[in-house]
Amino acid sequence: MHTAAYLGNRTVGLIDFESTDPSAGEVRVRVAYVGLCGTDLHVAHGDMDRRVRTPLVFGHEMSGTVESLGEGVLGWAPGDKVTVMPLVWDGSCPACLAGNSHICQHLTFLGIDSPGALQELWNVPASTLVPVPAVTELREAALIEPVAVAVHDVRRGRVAAGDRVVVLGGGPIGTLIASVAATFGAVVAVVEPDAHRRGLVQSLGFSTPDPDTTDIAAWVEEWTAGAGADVVFEVSGAAAAVATSTALAKVRGTIVVVAIHSAPRAVDLQRVFWRELTVIGARVYERADFEAAAEVISTGAVPTASLITRVVPLSEIQTALDDLEGGRAMKILVDVQAGQTQGVPA
Repeated sequence: MHTAAYLGNRTVGLIDFESTDPSAGEVRVRVAYVGLCGTDLHVAHGDMDRRVRTPLVFGHEMSGTVESLGEGVLGWAPGDKVTVMPLVWDGSCPACLAGNSHICQHLTFLGIDSPGALQELWNVPASTLVPVPAVTELREAALIEPVAVAVHDVRRGRVAAGDRVVVLGGGPIGTLIASVAATFGAVVAVVEPDAHRRGLVQSLGFSTPDPDTTDIAAWVEEWTAGAGADVVFEVSGAAAAVATSTALAKVRGTIVVVAIHSAPRAVDLQRVFWRELTVIGARVYERADFEAAAEVISTGAVPTASLITRVVPLSEIQTALDDLEGGRAMKILVDVQAGQTQGVPA
């Protein structure tokens, strides 16, 4: 079968890969769609070279159907629609023993630390499978993973009905956080400098002040009648957004750091002290977040279809990554089955 893999030296290509039968406790999944995200760009850019082993079949946002079961697997049947929560933990480290297995100190992330979803047939531990509701199309089910990220972030921020929420960054995750927060009853504003993304977010019903022409701190003060935002989500990964975040939160407000920051950032600790702010991190998700994400997608409460820019075959993986890096797409899905009967393109 054909797969998309990171080959090392900042190079992505297509390779042939021989599938194997699932081992005991595993399920073979016929992968339908895989969503590309910022983590995949980090892999493709070589930012995780100290962590990954090449060639690495990457990708972790996916949907598919059960193909076959390994020995001892119960509760699943061929044809079941599924997604994969791509986390495997050891169950014995201090984090796991404290009930935080999703951030296990020896966590294996499928698609980074072991082969991922950009392959026709993918063997995964049965414990990672999450059912997809029958009413949900596999195309939209590929976004369950990023919606689970948003659900986890909103839960970490303890967003409640009536809260004023500011999301710094209107990319796919920022837009999903805004959408999930709205399902919790929050009133949401999204700060995004890119006009195209800002227009999409605005079309979904959110306030979208332009940071290039607006004093965001003054805007939020007016928007909240002088109180400040209940919760601020930093999703952009930009140093300027981190610096701004503390100026936007109310007394005893919460700042949730969602973006991956590759370098230390300056934080106004005087403001943290003065307003007794809470700053917390939000990383990956728990199974309850995945299950909630599958549910909200099935009800149409989160506009996943609006985020999908286009669907491409495996042969266009590099172009898709280039478009994501260049900001020319919100979410690109890879149709993994397309072209599997043809030869690998030169």
